[in-house]
Amino acid sequence: MTRSMRPLSVTILAWVYIGVGTIGFVFHFTDIHARNAFQYDAILIEVVEVVAIVCGAFMLRSHNWARWLAFAWMALHVVLSAFGAFHEFAVHSLFCAAIVWLLFRPAAVRYFRGGRTEPA
Repeated sequence: MTRSMRPLSVTILAWVYIGVGTIGFVFHFTDIHARNAFQYDAILIEVVEVVAIVCGAFMLRSHNWARWLAFAWMALHVVLSAFGAFHEFAVHSLFCAAIVWLLFRPAAVRYFRGGRTEPA
């Protein structure tokens, strides 16, 4: 069994998750700190940002659960944006479709399986 090479698309997407999570965490944390108020929804936003960082980090390490969590993270954004403006919902839906396409292509599936092949 040989370890599969990480597809470039997975590498880029994982670093995007890490970057978005980090930037979002810092932005929301400074906003919370400026208001001197730890509200329940603000804490949940921070948790969601940490989840993005975890997804990216573990996708780089070929953990299959991280791929599914990354999909769920984006799907959550689609659901939440459904209650807002239509253009937000449309953009999140397009991002979700692109992420699903990138994470579930054959090369990505092989990578997340760790190079194992299915019996014929």
